[in-house]
Amino acid sequence: MTAGKRLYQYALTSKKTILFALALLTVSVAAGLTGPFIAMTIIDRHITGIEEPWYETTEQAKAVEYNGTWYIRETYMPDDAPREHEVQIAQVGLTFVFTEEPLPMDGAKSYNDGVLRVTVGDDMYETEAVPLTTQEVMAFFTPEIRPIVQLLLFYFGLMVVASFFQYGQRFYLQKAANRIIQRLRIDLFNHLSRLPVRFFDNMPAGKVVSRITNDTEAIRELYVAVLANFFTSIIYMIGIYIAMFLLDVRLAFICLGLIPILVLWIVLYRKYASAINHRIRSKISEINASMNENIQGMSIIQAFVREKDSADTFDRLNDSHYRDQVKLLRLNALTGHNLSWVLRNLVFVGLIWSIAGTSLGAGSALTLGVLYAFVDYVNRLFEPVNRIVHQLPNLEQARVAGERVFELMDKEGTEVSDETIPRPKGDVVFDNVSFAYKENEKVLKNLTFHAKPGQTIGLVGHTGSGKSSIMNLLFRFYDSDEGQIRIDGQDIKEISPQALRQHMGIVLQEPYLFTGTVASNLSLSNPAITREAMEEALRLVDGEHVFADLEQGLDEEVKEKGSTLSSGQRQLISFARALVADPAILVLDEATSNIDSETEAIIQRGLEALKRGRTTFVIAHRLSTIKNADQILVLDKGKIIESGTHDELMEQEGAYAQMYYLQNQEKSTASTAG
Repeated sequence: MTAGKRLYQYALTSKKTILFALALLTVSVAAGLTGPFIAMTIIDRHITGIEEPWYETTEQAKAVEYNGTWYIRETYMPDDAPREHEVQIAQVGLTFVFTEEPLPMDGAKSYNDGVLRVTVGDDMYETEAVPLTTQEVMAFFTPEIRPIVQLLLFYFGLMVVASFFQYGQRFYLQKAANRIIQRLRIDLFNHLSRLPVRFFDNMPAGKVVSRITNDTEAIRELYVAVLANFFTSIIYMIGIYIAMFLLDVRLAFICLGLIPILVLWIVLYRKYASAINHRIRSKISEINASMNENIQGMSIIQAFVREKDSADTFDRLNDSHYRDQVKLLRLNALTGHNLSWVLRNLVFVGLIWSIAGTSLGAGSALTLGVLYAFVDYVNRLFEPVNRIVHQLPNLEQARVAGERVFELMDKEGTEVSDETIPRPKGDVVFDNVSFAYKENEKVLKNLTFHAKPGQTIGLVGHTGSGKSSIMNLLFRFYDSDEGQIRIDGQDIKEISPQALRQHMGIVLQEPYLFTGTVASNLSLSNPAITREAMEEALRLVDGEHVFADLEQGLDEEVKEKGSTLSSGQRQLISFARALVADPAILVLDEATSNIDSETEAIIQRGLEALKRGRTTFVIAHRLSTIKNADQILVLDKGKIIESGTHDELMEQEGAYAQMYYLQNQEKSTASTAG
């Protein structure tokens, strides 16, 4: 399914609001388009209509007295009233003349030496005529003043009503647009939680954030600005064309030729703009990823004096983005207002050519009022055309952004399950497990071991030996390629990741804290965890007195990643967070490797409480932290090369013993040097 169809489906989620807004828009457009019709009526009926035949009358209603005789326009005479003694008023330039011998008024008129001449084709008509004074002219226009004022007041009232409908359609259309983009962002964010960890390993955070923020913002412009303008413009154009056909079918067909040109215009613009917009959106993602990486690593950049290199790299990305923006700007300039102006002039040329030679007057097919109304509608026609043209860049950007967003949403993920399972005993078996992050590059090879409930399992080995991979498989961040991992005898692939993780806890080497408070980081906003439970967890890990110095205690504000707290405080929060969740299986991933000895001593005292009643896996850098483990697994290149207790492994004098002696020797050397 194309991005356009999927964006349309999202629009259907607010179809009732959109249809209501379009109904308001239709009323608003209809009211607004009455202006030229009212102007035409004023011109043809009440201004140039003065050149209609006038007749003597005895009735004074809507009649005008001239030289002692009352005259009334034919328009205001009853159908059954006799037509006697016809006279006529003709306008020649700025002069109005009175004649008792009516002439055709649809030709070229002239007045000289008291003679009115009218030329129609090859024929000329003439008669004696008397010029009217200003007061006499105003007297003949007096019956028209009240209808003109009434029409103007009626038009003003329509504009007031139309303004309310226009406000309503804009409000509801944009309300629907914001609701649609809200749903899209929620769906996109929720989908991220379903994506496997493997996806985030290969996608920089800045690029993901760019799709959630920048790309969805571009799509928001589609619903808020583009569709609003397109809907408004299309309905406005339909109304204008209806009005044009009511005025003059022949001239309306000339203007109808604008539609295929506009469609071709949109198709060609999208063809050339699409590639440029794809590059621009991609560059924005790269810029965001670069900024995110540089901000996160600013301390390293400054420590190694790499500010200039970082700036140069960013400048190259920024410059590439700038060049693509210039290309798009050039395309928009060529196909924007200038092209619209050319089309407008071409339409006017067509109209002029069509009406060339056509006389204008009260008796002609094309009156002055009709011509005025038609020119007004043509001018109005290019207002929606310009709005559509000006929104084409936003339309194409939104379409490209939609492709990128839906590409992310189409990534295969795992549905977040509400399934729950009873708390496991913690019997963990790895049975001949093999795993590779990349094809044909196994990091775990035929791994087999058994962790009984309540045991502590130590995992040691050099970097790349597979320690963290074991934890990734246990948490189902990844699934094994071969073999089985069983908890209490059940293959974990048969358990939803969410149900499994409800009974597992983890403490990482680099604890991750969220913006909020100490309390919100301990409970992770789980309402089932009470404040008393959080305080008890801190006490059990022997961290209660560490937080006694904080003014707000558990309510102390935590900035991004806990930057305002010490590394020891962050780690203690991480330990307490794991404990308060009461997991059946606990993983400590080199949890004490980045803290000082004093804090480590505090944590070690709390570890016994932390490990009590649960199966614990400890990935150890400092071997002293796993001396009391029930089982120690020594890994090398994805295989278990040694296993046993600390004492058993020391007796074997193998790889573990060598590592232990080496660490103690380094510690002893460091102490002597100190």
